[in-house]
Amino acid sequence: MKVYGIRNCDTVKKARKFLEEAGMEYAFHDYRKDGVDADKLAAFVGEFGWDTVLNRRGTTWRKLDDATKDAVVDAASALSVMIEHPSAIRRPIVEGETKNFIGFDPVAWEMALELGELK
Repeated sequence: MKVYGIRNCDTVKKARKFLEEAGMEYAFHDYRKDGVDADKLAAFVGEFGWDTVLNRRGTTWRKLDDATKDAVVDAASALSVMIEHPSAIRRPIVEGETKNFIGFDPVAWEMALELGELK
């Protein structure tokens, strides 16, 4: 399992704590330290949709100029913004053996753990 995010993000901290308390082993990929793999990000956009992967509720999005925000109209433009501003990627994204997850929902993750989907 691989967890993608930003180390100091509160949601990522909660997700990592959940996994550790559940005894789950995972590798952590910090977008700020390790960079953003454009192909991997494109795959997540293909799976979840650009409007889900792009975090338009966060401070990074709110701080972008209006011209940049207005230019985000499709997957390609969203990818461009997320590669340039990794903090605009919704976090965490978990790449599991059988299923991927985006965002942290403890109830959904608990159910996925019980079903063996979170591994």
